[in-house]
Amino acid sequence: MSAFKQVGQFMMAGARAHAQWEKSMSDRILGDRRRLLLLGLLLLPIILGGVAWADELMASLPDILGGKMAYSPAFYTPTIFFASIGVGLGAGLITGCIGAGGGFIIAPALMSAGVKGIMAVGTDLFHIFAKAIMGSVLHRKLGNISVALAVTFLIGAIGGATVGGLINRTLYELNPVLSDAFITTVYVFMLGFLGLYALTDFLQSRKAATLATAEGQAQKDTESMTALSEKIQRVNIPPMITFDQGVVPGGRKISALFLVISGVVVGLAAAIMGVGGGFLTFPIFVYILGVSSSTTVGTDIFQIIFTAGYAGLGQYAIYGFIFYTLAMGMLLGSLIGIQIGSVVTKVVPGTTIRGFYAVAVLSGFVNRAFALPSKLAALGYLDITARTGYILEQIGIYLFFVVITIFSVWVIGTFVVNIKALKTGPLTNHSNQQV
Repeated sequence: MSAFKQVGQFMMAGARAHAQWEKSMSDRILGDRRRLLLLGLLLLPIILGGVAWADELMASLPDILGGKMAYSPAFYTPTIFFASIGVGLGAGLITGCIGAGGGFIIAPALMSAGVKGIMAVGTDLFHIFAKAIMGSVLHRKLGNISVALAVTFLIGAIGGATVGGLINRTLYELNPVLSDAFITTVYVFMLGFLGLYALTDFLQSRKAATLATAEGQAQKDTESMTALSEKIQRVNIPPMITFDQGVVPGGRKISALFLVISGVVVGLAAAIMGVGGGFLTFPIFVYILGVSSSTTVGTDIFQIIFTAGYAGLGQYAIYGFIFYTLAMGMLLGSLIGIQIGSVVTKVVPGTTIRGFYAVAVLSGFVNRAFALPSKLAALGYLDITARTGYILEQIGIYLFFVVITIFSVWVIGTFVVNIKALKTGPLTNHSNQQV
């Protein structure tokens, strides 16, 4: 198997795992009156702020949000709140319908709307943390969590998140444009690779005789250890951590060193990109460390709360790099979008879903790739006029939002057209054919 395919499968496994987490959180929040009440209380400051103290907030927020006046939008208006709901709705529709994390589009969408990259990252992390806290049921998952595994991993994750937050804040203090260019470059490489793999996977899936066989093989692969994970578990560097006692007689063992290193990678990515880290935890645990999928799922839920919470609050919120209004709007929109999207999978072929995911990810790639030249030119690394850079950036923005809007309208339209059939059922469920 080529390295390109291996890395692509690695990233897709993480995207699927994060989508499952998002769906689980959405179900728990919307299915519990107490959690809905908590959501209402979290939205209350936004309602009061927009009605009662809008003028005062508009005057003070630019100083609070990162301490610099370069932000746009840097104040609360109802329009911004509804726009953030739209961003969350689009991400939720992708997550629910496609079965792969739609959070990859949130930071590009916010940056396209004029939010500085560092605030987009901090706000997204806070939104993930709020969702994790509201939807968490750790007491039901403790049987699937290896406490020793989770705590050791979090040592590295906290360290990685600290370094990632420090990198983003340092670059911003040096030059806000440099900070945006750095975050944009990271997204260009990540979305470009993932989008190319998703497109290749879509084209290949159209030739496949059946997708169910491939999905069954993928599930089988997550339960068996890879050659790499077997080699890593044979390395005896104390202290050794025992886990999966309920899966393998006597359990498996791995050096704490590998767990800490893995945690550093996840924490660093989470703090730099604002994606929570869940999309990396699953493939790292299963394919590299050799942890069973059941233990991985429980540990992933555990680590997201602490990694996203520490990175969002400890590395961004206390420095003024989150926008509470945007975070809560995205949370509300994503909860609705995930529910609609997941229902639509019952009437949409899996191959079509794969194609839409490829297009969505590639639109995010084009958005950030077209935004990069103007930032590099502003830094003196690229010789183009400001006008040319502006035109390229606008092209990327329009293409991105047109694609996401078309996708959103299509999903919602499919939902509305089939709502009667979805109520009466039964329908063929294509959810197991998701990306």
